[in-house]
This record gives sequence, structure tokens and C-alpha cells, in this order.
Amino acid sequence: MSDSGDLGDFTDYVDDDAEQSGATDGGDAAAGDDPGRESDDAAEFERYGAEPAGADEGLGTVSVSQGLRVSQDGDETTLRAFITTGNRDSVRLGSYLLVPYPDDEVLFCSIAALEYAQEFQSDDATEIHARRQMRREEFEERDYKFMAELEPVAVIYEEGDELKRRMTDRVPKPGALAREASDEEQIKTGLKIPGDGVFLGHLSVGGEKVRTAAEPPTVDYRVKDDYADGDPLVFRHTLVAGGTGSGKTHASKNVLRQYLDEDRTYPMDDGREVSPAVVQFDPQDEYAQMHDDNPGMSDAFARNLDREGIAHGGHDDTIALVPVEDGVSYGGENHRAEQVRFTIPFSVVDEYDMPWLVAGGGLNDNQYPALLTLLNRFFSDYGQEGTYEEFKRFLDDPGLKEELDESGRVHEATFDAVKRRVRGIPSGIFDQDARPITELDHELVRPGGLTVVPTYHLSTSRAKEMFVLAVSSLLVDDKLSNSPQSQRIKETPLVLGMDEAHNFLSDADTVQARKVVQKFTEAAKQGRKERLGLFLITQDPQDIAEPVFKQVNTKVVLNLGDEDAISSVNIPTELAQKVPYMEKGQMVVYSPDNSEPVELIGLSECVTRHGE
Repeated sequence: MSDSGDLGDFTDYVDDDAEQSGATDGGDAAAGDDPGRESDDAAEFERYGAEPAGADEGLGTVSVSQGLRVSQDGDETTLRAFITTGNRDSVRLGSYLLVPYPDDEVLFCSIAALEYAQEFQSDDATEIHARRQMRREEFEERDYKFMAELEPVAVIYEEGDELKRRMTDRVPKPGALAREASDEEQIKTGLKIPGDGVFLGHLSVGGEKVRTAAEPPTVDYRVKDDYADGDPLVFRHTLVAGGTGSGKTHASKNVLRQYLDEDRTYPMDDGREVSPAVVQFDPQDEYAQMHDDNPGMSDAFARNLDREGIAHGGHDDTIALVPVEDGVSYGGENHRAEQVRFTIPFSVVDEYDMPWLVAGGGLNDNQYPALLTLLNRFFSDYGQEGTYEEFKRFLDDPGLKEELDESGRVHEATFDAVKRRVRGIPSGIFDQDARPITELDHELVRPGGLTVVPTYHLSTSRAKEMFVLAVSSLLVDDKLSNSPQSQRIKETPLVLGMDEAHNFLSDADTVQARKVVQKFTEAAKQGRKERLGLFLITQDPQDIAEPVFKQVNTKVVLNLGDEDAISSVNIPTELAQKVPYMEKGQMVVYSPDNSEPVELIGLSECVTRHGE
């Protein structure tokens, strides 16, 4: 007898009624002669197609299964779309969608979350279900719902022949079609991206460029640069932040080259249209290469750049303004730019009010006024021709020390402390055998010209800091002054680029640091008025002094691995989470006065020579 738990094959069992019927008929009727067989065939159910008629449009439809709500409080918004089976593999977090209203308006939104949900009530957390799934070769999409949580960005509407945007103030209808945004004008309108301006990169989602039906199919991202749209954002300052190997120098060269386009000019107060000058401080001796063409750029790539209006090619008007330090030489073999040597005359300490430049270490609040007293006395006695070596001998005078102590102006201990600080700066910086920087204003600042100040060859970090702060402070002072030493600097739009900016604009607790930060904070505040734009490049944005940092409007963030660095740039959380995973050339741009926060991919090739 067989095991009662094994039912065997159901086909082994025959219907008793059928057997009895066969016996009654004598069992001799052939199967083909059975009069009931024909009627059984006719009684079979006819199959009907379950697929809807017509062709699908879009990715899915707006769902109300878990509510449908838009609110002024974004956390209270509930907007979800059901994504149909054939579209699920193509959607990504951050993708841009359009949901039409019954009239001609459209809701522009992005995908904030993706979720699989149960289609049928079942428990898939069981041993039987798990083992059954493990033995299946394919996943059945139809067994599950695929839901996209949408974040409203703006309502797009037509006004005359122009597309405009406004804040989300309407809820879409249940079942409204959700489709991928594929029209460049709609995407730019929805994200508030200017149609013209300085090119930064192409719009992307999840590391893939957004594609449209236009030609070219990419969406270019530009920073507004026309006074008709408000102040050009170059004069509201830019920060490029990225770790080693993230491509920040590559990206910075591509952006700076756009400001050197021969067609780019800015109006001055006297009515002139003037091309901007770019002065770039270069710690790795890379930016002077912008003089040369990129030898690896193909003709096809160059034609694509021309079609998109992106400036490219070496910039002939490039000068390497080389700091001279005693006993140190500059190579410059990796570029063909003209080289002009310069020195810092000690007179700039008085002429441009830089007493902090001669303090080798941190001065406290008592020592700094003493330094001012000594410098004023020195320049009163020696005039503007006084040198650093003469100032050191001046401080060696015991009679001077005694006089100032007895008069109560400088205590002898404070005098000695200041003397040690002054002697602590690197020797061979001031008054070297080269032209003074104060006589090179026409080489330093040229309309449409690029001046690179390399510091890679200098002996110490302190020497680099002194050169960078001396030249940059000279530029800032003349831009902000009502009676500048150089009218050329005052009357030329200027982009001041500073690589490794964290080394020069840190928020240190010393008098010197506070004075430097104060100077650059004022420069950042007055930039719009004076046509002065700071272009700061760093891998440690958290070390840049907050008063300067908060004046920066446009932040370009490439790959950063440090959590403190990421949090310091203050970009939206959903984009900040992507930063550690971005590949070389990928970037997040946060520029509230230009567009919604977006993800971009920079050009795959540098528009000038780079790294060769």
C-alpha cells in the first residue's frame, strides 16, 4: 500500500462516472465518433488579450494609493508615481520628470526615492518562499509594484512664446501621466538654468548625462554673466572644492578659460566695455600651461565645443610672473608662456599697509601695535627706499629699545618678542635682484590676459604664503581704494584665482590671520561693485575662514572623502550624499542665485594643455 502522504500523479485517477458511461454504451464507440466530444471542444473558453490597446506613453502614472498632496512644507508633500514594468530599469534617483495638469501647465519634479511594494498580500519572509525564489532564474516584475516618490521643483507654464516657472502651488490629478523630461528648454526652465553664460559642464543624474531630443542631446549648464540678469556671478565669487585626483585643476582651467574668451567683456562705470584679467596663484606650476593648446584634443571634440559656444585652445596672452627668492631658481619647462621675474620691495609693508607681512610668527594683541610703532618709526627715518635688511639693523639699535621702553610706548620684553618674529621670516624674500611688483602693474593685470604666479619652486610654505598674500593684497587694495596706487588695476575687471586657498585664508587665532581675513572679507563684499571676483580652489574647504566663505555664491564640489569637508560646503543633503562616490570630473553645483542645486559632468578633455 502506498504512503498516504504521496498522492502520485493526478492523471492516474479516472472519473468513475466516465467509466460507468462507457460501460453503458457498450464500450465500443470510437473516440472520434463520440457525439459529446465535439460539444466539449466548442465549450472551451475563448482567450481575450489583457494588454491595454494602443502604445504606452511616459514612465507611469500618478498614484493616490498612499495619498496625493503638495504642501508648503516639503516634508508634508506626498506625491508618488507607479512605474510600469518596461520602464523600471531606466529610472534613477534624481531623474527629472514632467507631470501635466489638465490645462497647459506642467509640474517639473525629480525622483527623490524608489521603492518596490507588494502587489499581492503575501509573506515573502519564509523558508519556502526564499528557496523557491533561489531556484528561479528570472525575477517577475509583475508580482510587485514599483513606486517613485517625486519631489516637486516648479510649475512650468507658457507666457507668450516664453516658458516660465513658479513655485509649486497645484496638486496634479490622480492618474496623471509621469514622463521623463526630454526637452532642453523645459529642463532649463524647471531648474532655473540660464540659457547663456559661463559654461561649467553638462547636466547629469547618477553620473550619466541627461539626454534630450535636441542636437546636441546634452543639457549645458551655465552661470549667468550678464548685468541684465543681475550681477554676473563671477563677481559674487566661486569655490571649487575637491580631493586629490578629483579633477579640480582640470575643471578650474576649463572655467577660467571661459572668462578669457575674447568676446567676454564687462561694463565699467565710465561706460567702457572691458575684458576681464585673470590672476591665478599656482602652487603646482600647472596653470601656465593654459598658454598652450591641448595636443590630445581631437578635431571632432573641438567642433563639438564650437557648436556649444565653449571657448577652447591655448591663451596666447599668458604670462608667468615668477617670484624671486634668493638661492632658488624656477624651471618652467612644462609651458611656453613668457616669464617675468619680480621681487617684493619692503616698501609694500608701508605703502599697502601690510605690517603683518613681516611677522614671522603669531603676534598677540600687545605685540602687533608695537610692530606698527617700529615700522612707522623706520619708514619715517628711512623713507620708502628702506629695505628689509636695514629694518633688521634698525631693530638691533639698543638705544631705540631703551628710548621706547622709557617712554612707555613699547616695553622691552615686547620689543624683543617683535624682533624675534621679524627675524623669523624667510630670508631672501624682500628686495631681490628683479623688478619690484609695484612697477609691474601693467604686466600683472591686462584686460583679457592671464597672469600666473607660480610658487612651487619656493623654499618653504612660509615663503609661498608671503608672496601670495603680498601680491593678492596689493590687488585687493587697489581694487577697493578710492585713491589706488595703480589705475590699471582699479579700472580692469579682475578674477583673482587662488589654489590651495585654505593655506592663505584660514581662520587662525592670530592678529595676522585676522587682518588677512578682514581684508579678503571686505574684498568679497565689495566684489560686485568693484568688478572683483574671487575664484578659490581647495581640498579643505572647512579651513577657509567663515567670513570669507559665506560671501561665496557659487560652489562647485567634486569628489571629497572627508565628512567635515563635505558638511562645510553646505550643499543639500541629497547631493552631499553623492559627493564621496563621484568619479573624476563629476561635480555638484550649488549656486542659489543661478539655479536649483544640480549634478554635472565636466568636459572629458581639458580645453587647454593640462598635465603633460
